Amino acid sequence: MPIRETTAAGEPVWTDIASTDFEKTKAFYAGLFGWTYDEPAPEEYGGYVTARLNGQMVAGLSPHQPEMGVPNVWGLYLKSDGIEATADAVRAAGGQVLVPPMHVDPYGHMAIFSDAGGVAIGAWQPQTHQGFGVDAEHGAPAWFELHTRDFAAAVPFYERAFGWKTSVLGDTDEFRYRTLGEGDAARAGIMDGARYLPAEVPGFWVTYWGANDVDAAVAQAVELGGRVITGAEDTPYGRMATVEDPTGAALKLIGVGG
Repeated sequence: MPIRETTAAGEPVWTDIASTDFEKTKAFYAGLFGWTYDEPAPEEYGGYVTARLNGQMVAGLSPHQPEMGVPNVWGLYLKSDGIEATADAVRAAGGQVLVPPMHVDPYGHMAIFSDAGGVAIGAWQPQTHQGFGVDAEHGAPAWFELHTRDFAAAVPFYERAFGWKTSVLGDTDEFRYRTLGEGDAARAGIMDGARYLPAEVPGFWVTYWGANDVDAAVAQAVELGGRVITGAEDTPYGRMATVEDPTGAALKLIGVGG
């Protein structure tokens, strides 16, 4: 299992979800991916728990509270080396600060922003909590992708606010896509979703989760109370599927081998 020891500034560093049915959510991901859970964080952090895969940190879960915003959606955090400077860069790049920088002592510093296209994105400046400990394995994050209605605004936003160096993967009306990094070193992508996203949806971030056997994972998700959105299919980037967990949270599955 490849251990992720460091995360460069601007790269995806953490993902978490606030669930309206916390115990059902925990059971679903434990059954699907084999996650185990730490003891809840101190009470002031709302029952937040860290999920682990073979002992390595992989995601965060918490019971939903009204002040936490939209429930049952996986949120993404990008690595920040200085949360206040990141907030300033977000504003300068045309974004907005939704949740101002705060210290989550002793774990790190966080903030939530809206990018230039209106999509929420978090930032995390680690202290004791360094983020993902593993990736591209069964049950671990394997890819991160922004679907946006405003591709022309989103690309320069992430370049300016988070220091991304992007590479063109596709530049046609049918497939317009940029990646953070290039080739095997790419860490995330931006997809032009103007053709298929509803007018009232500015976009969203998606985490792809690794699966040794995508077809088996889809079947298991259904057995655990989930629902199939898009069945398993082969793509130029591997076998993929989209499912929902029992609370309606969407997740992509992508084959990662044995």
